[in-house]
Amino acid sequence: MTIPSAITIAGSDSGGGAGIQADLKTFAAIGVHGTCAITCITAQNPDGVNGIETCTPRHIGKQMTSVIEGFHPRAVKTGMLYSAEIIREVANVLKKTGMKNLVVDPVMVATSGAALLKPKAFEMMAKRLFTMAALITPNLDEAALITGVRLESVEDMRDAAKWMQQRYGASILLKGGHLKQTREAVDVLRIGSDEWILTAPYIRGVRTHGTGCTYSAAITAHLAQGLNIEKSVFVAKEFITNAIANSHEVNGNQVLDVMWKRL
Repeated sequence: MTIPSAITIAGSDSGGGAGIQADLKTFAAIGVHGTCAITCITAQNPDGVNGIETCTPRHIGKQMTSVIEGFHPRAVKTGMLYSAEIIREVANVLKKTGMKNLVVDPVMVATSGAALLKPKAFEMMAKRLFTMAALITPNLDEAALITGVRLESVEDMRDAAKWMQQRYGASILLKGGHLKQTREAVDVLRIGSDEWILTAPYIRGVRTHGTGCTYSAAITAHLAQGLNIEKSVFVAKEFITNAIANSHEVNGNQVLDVMWKRL
């Protein structure tokens, strides 16, 4: 039996709910062999990030090259990159190896509020990765930082997604799961001149640590399986909605269930 592979380039979450750990679990749940290049090692749990140690850009590049040469991933996603130096190295290796189907999750701030991207690193990310991406997947807070506009409605999201698409030339999935005063989890997807409003029932009472990582990893896995961006996003929306709905508790902490299909 032959299955495709995908690579995630992101930070390690010691709590297992986000980052590399969430990505690899999601790849496996969907039926894709997961590979990785670890950019940072965090000390964290659902309550917050207590420390960050970065890998050297050179070693991150070696991780990427080893995996790409050995497994020929069909899709790649980036998560926590943290510094301009790391972003530059990641972009250089992706360009050199000709990787396609790049999903950029512009991880900037943790759910707990901890900064996961250095202030001077965003310009490098926008210049080197956004323009290379097939899809960019910001949440509301990240989109506000990118556009400089606070997003408070679906119309705001539509405007922001269109602005980002025109500026960077990539398809945009703007995730509105934290939009206030709504009964639905609303996302805006723009591909070319087409726009979709994706909705799912808003599941209250569930802490959503790791949803962004899991969502973008699900999209990446489906791209690796040969689906186009539109279909990959639609299927991934269903995947993350069910992962939230079937979440369970681990010592009082709510954890997404990416293996919900086994039920």
